[in-house]
Amino acid sequence: MIGKMNEWTPLAKEYDPLKAGSIDGTDEEPHDRAVLRAILARYVPNKAVVGDPQLTLFVARLSQQTTEEKLKEVFSRYGDIQRIRLVRDFITGFSKGYAFIEYKQEHAIKKAYRDANKLVIDQHEVFVDYELERNLKRWIPRRLGGGFGGKKESGQLRFGGRDRPFRKPINLPVFSSNIRSEGYGDKRLRSRSRERLHDWRGKKTEYTRDRGRDSRWPQRSDRDTTERHSKEERNRDRERDDKDRRRREGKRERSRERDHRK
Repeated sequence: MIGKMNEWTPLAKEYDPLKAGSIDGTDEEPHDRAVLRAILARYVPNKAVVGDPQLTLFVARLSQQTTEEKLKEVFSRYGDIQRIRLVRDFITGFSKGYAFIEYKQEHAIKKAYRDANKLVIDQHEVFVDYELERNLKRWIPRRLGGGFGGKKESGQLRFGGRDRPFRKPINLPVFSSNIRSEGYGDKRLRSRSRERLHDWRGKKTEYTRDRGRDSRWPQRSDRDTTERHSKEERNRDRERDDKDRRRREGKRERSRERDHRK
């Protein structure tokens, strides 16, 4: 565990859909269909894309009105630009809201990465990151269930990217096997059995060692028992009233039928 903690980083070094779908990168099973779809996906980066991936910046959350000229005007302040590729829909020609900007110098892309994130362009706060498709091994785009984007409301929340880094896993202590063999575990359990705790409903429960009952399970207090009995009595009274009401309605219906026959 200590070795894994030493290797931990907030940003992913290699894309793994299962880890990207986990808040701290420790999940062992996919929690939604998108993660499973990304695991089963086979994706090869677009070979038609030209340029140096190490000098390419990814800009997302752009306005539909933002053009290549506007991007060049804004991002040229950080250094000389080699090329700009604003991704557009193949059919409509409308912008998809993201673009790739390739710089000529390394210091320029580093400055843009540091200063241009959350910059407001055409009333939109943009997101800036390095290009991941050709730089991050085993990358899966969002359309195949991968990526680092998505919203919590849509159920597709990803971690390990710049926008949502991994949270550091909790480093729980590992107890050796001789602790329980020496009886410390049972002693700790006995001390805990006398503590008053709150269960998930917020009601106080007490862990006791009753004969024929497991002490690890919370025992209900007298108040809980009284509330349960009173609720059962109300349910029985309600059922009794319903039966009486149906009986009276049946008698009235039968009397109407006899009057109608006469």
